[in-house]
Amino acid sequence: MAGMKEIRDKVKSVQNTRKITKAMEMVAVSKMRRVQQRMRAARPYADKMRVIAAHLSHANPEYQHLFMVQHPDAKRAGLILVTTDKGLCGSLNTHILRMALAQFKALEAQARAVDATAIGGKGAGFLNRLGANIVSQVTQLGDTPQLERFIGAIKVQLDAYAQGELSAVMLAYTRFVNTMKQAPVIEQLLPLTDAHLDAREAASGSGKAGEPHYQWDYLYEPDPKTVLDALLPRYVETLVYQAVLENMACEQSARMVAMKAASDNAKTVIDDLQLVYNKSRQAAITKELSEIVGGAAAV
Repeated sequence: MAGMKEIRDKVKSVQNTRKITKAMEMVAVSKMRRVQQRMRAARPYADKMRVIAAHLSHANPEYQHLFMVQHPDAKRAGLILVTTDKGLCGSLNTHILRMALAQFKALEAQARAVDATAIGGKGAGFLNRLGANIVSQVTQLGDTPQLERFIGAIKVQLDAYAQGELSAVMLAYTRFVNTMKQAPVIEQLLPLTDAHLDAREAASGSGKAGEPHYQWDYLYEPDPKTVLDALLPRYVETLVYQAVLENMACEQSARMVAMKAASDNAKTVIDDLQLVYNKSRQAAITKELSEIVGGAAAV
């Protein structure tokens, strides 16, 4: 059995660790509320942009934007990977990185190379270890991300697709469901598809998959080229920005849960060590009393 001094040192070490995890839990709670507010405020705009872009895929304007043109013969695909900059948030990054790895293998099985863009330090480290072709990256976005910080990294992928070098551009991130649940997802940004529209209408039962039950007739002012050239890049930027906000909300929620679990586990360890310490102390006292009684009897 360990000595009482060693047990006291262990208890003190665990107590110091518990102070850190408790402080990190409170910080995550404070940040989580603000991040969730920003994320929920941006969701309606992003969803409406998705619906408009989905309807555009069924429209037949006289001008077809480069983001709507498919490149099935391209031998490369693009992947934008959104992760956190810091750790200590449970298995949040593990799930999305595992899904991204599966996507890499699926594209390689189709004889397509992958041009990767990393948003977040954990994703950049993963892609470096994987030996992926990283065409752009951005890290240290802070607690209040600005679109201007990572628009350059996104534009590398958009320009490559517009030039016909990529067959598709995928977006991998973690979507916020609630405080206890986060869902890793991979969405196709380009070419423009109606997958989001299909999902909404399939859920409502108002249309068949792949075919909306109604079609919007657009009037373009001043002309389709001007409107689409301004709308579709904003559409892609909005989806990526929303993905970053969703991932940050997931990060703070996962960190809060992980730090609370760590604090609770530390308390359990402290209680167990305290019990062992009390037993050791009781045994030492009993031994001293036995020695005193034995010495007195001998006298």
